[in-house]
Amino acid sequence: MSAQPGIKWEGAEDEGRRMKRREKNRVAAQKSRKRQTQRADQLHEACEHLEQRNRKLRQEVDSLSKEQRLLSEALCSHEPFCPIMHCSFSLTSSSRQEDNVVALSH
Repeated sequence: MSAQPGIKWEGAEDEGRRMKRREKNRVAAQKSRKRQTQRADQLHEACEHLEQRNRKLRQEVDSLSKEQRLLSEALCSHEPFCPIMHCSFSLTSSSRQEDNVVALSH
């Protein structure tokens, strides 16, 4: 009969270890979920920041494209009346530089 109390004591000890292990596991799982949530929040914030930056850059591209178009139109309308430029707008820049040197030397 003395064997039976020992078995109960070992069972209670095992149960205590299982409870501690389960508690430790529960805490670890909570920490893991918290880290995962924090990482998801960080990624979401970074995504929003990048989307905002992308919108601003697209607006800047649109603005610069409009400015380029206006400047190109102004250049095209000025070119026929320009005494310095005797060449077409489609020539390469090196050819234009040579023509400008020749025009300025006369």
